[in-house]
Amino acid sequence: MTEARSRPVVAVVGRANVGKSTLVNRLVGRRLAIEHEAPGVTRDRQGYAVEWSGSAFTLVDTGGWEPKAKGLTAKVVAQAAEAAHTADVIVFVGDATTGITDDDMAVARSLRRAGVSVIVAVNKVDGPAMELEAARFERLGLGAPYPVSALHGRRSGDLLDLITSTLRDVNPAPREPDDESAPRIAIVGRPNVGKSSLFNKLVGDERTIVDPTPGTTRDAVDVVAKVNGTSYRFVDTAGMRKKARQSEGPEYYGLVRSLRALDEADAAIVMIDAFEGPTEQDQKIAERVSESGRAAIIALNKWDLLDEELRENVERDVADRLRFLSWAPLVRTSAKTARGVSKIMPAVDKALVSWRTRIPTAELNAWLRDALSGVPLHRTRGPGPDVKVRYATQARTAPPEVVLFTTAHISEGARRAIERRFRERFGMEGSPVRIIVRARTPRSAQQRHADKAK
Repeated sequence: MTEARSRPVVAVVGRANVGKSTLVNRLVGRRLAIEHEAPGVTRDRQGYAVEWSGSAFTLVDTGGWEPKAKGLTAKVVAQAAEAAHTADVIVFVGDATTGITDDDMAVARSLRRAGVSVIVAVNKVDGPAMELEAARFERLGLGAPYPVSALHGRRSGDLLDLITSTLRDVNPAPREPDDESAPRIAIVGRPNVGKSSLFNKLVGDERTIVDPTPGTTRDAVDVVAKVNGTSYRFVDTAGMRKKARQSEGPEYYGLVRSLRALDEADAAIVMIDAFEGPTEQDQKIAERVSESGRAAIIALNKWDLLDEELRENVERDVADRLRFLSWAPLVRTSAKTARGVSKIMPAVDKALVSWRTRIPTAELNAWLRDALSGVPLHRTRGPGPDVKVRYATQARTAPPEVVLFTTAHISEGARRAIERRFRERFGMEGSPVRIIVRARTPRSAQQRHADKAK
């Protein structure tokens, strides 16, 4: 399993709160990286596509680099260091308002040893008065500093010119191109259920930070990787803890982007902590996945921690509490030990096949004639004879949507019975199925007579 990248890579590094994410957004031309005044918001490294003057490259945002960091912060630093190590060009960001700090000097020493071309961008130079402060960053020994203002966009175009010219000079090594057709697989769930551990196992790299601290992942991180020769775009998402309107700051942006990642995905891996069992929040997530119309599987993580009795209880609770996803197969796994992880992608592949399935109209109507036997099709609105289903057609795929043309509206129970029989006949494991009823009441004798008079 290897990450696939097609463009040269430019890593943006520096200590916390110097404006790296703001600068990344300015250079990308869109507000993609999460910005917040609190330090340490960015944790995992995240890449964004940039095109400028005919050149294309990937700009990687990183967390604050603190050489003496411990705990979770040390993991953030390791991600930043890895981004610098794998980059073709590094943009080191300083803060003109605070000047050079001991941490700046320590990071500069590491970058000098890296053997990679470095551009020093001194941020928060909002006018000519700060130019002198920016010039002091030449003491870092990384070359002439370049003054910019990420907030106001001052000299950002010139910085892009410098980046692209530097990339041409260093002649980046060619990389395997991204597979743009790779299906998007979003890993969703509550905080601290093991999403990032599974993500790293699937992409074959410690690509996101794994830590016991709930809410470690702040933004949706996506990586194109190959599993058994097939490319997928895996998306690790921030834990869904609250409704968007109840969240604030980085948590709000993380939640919004998690929901967006789900809506843009082809399939979702819904992570459940099997040791804790399905919770009320898991129910809400399952309902949201069902509403999204994505293919899905349920991964019961930490399965190795359960004895036989607990396993039976958990499976029973999942069937009861996550009934919104009754069609999603269960995969029992342990992201930490990799037990059962090899079963996840075959289940996802099967779900995607179901999600994209199209059934010929003739075959669908042949099934319908048998399926309707024993299904009470009582009308739901007004008196009259029982409902007749004239014919059916599949209106779309991804997910499959079957339209029934009837003489009147049918009950919800009848619609569910038809869906159940549809699944029994055509499978559709791992995919939602939408049964749409379009009622068309037959014209009355008076209406037919009026039509003839015309």
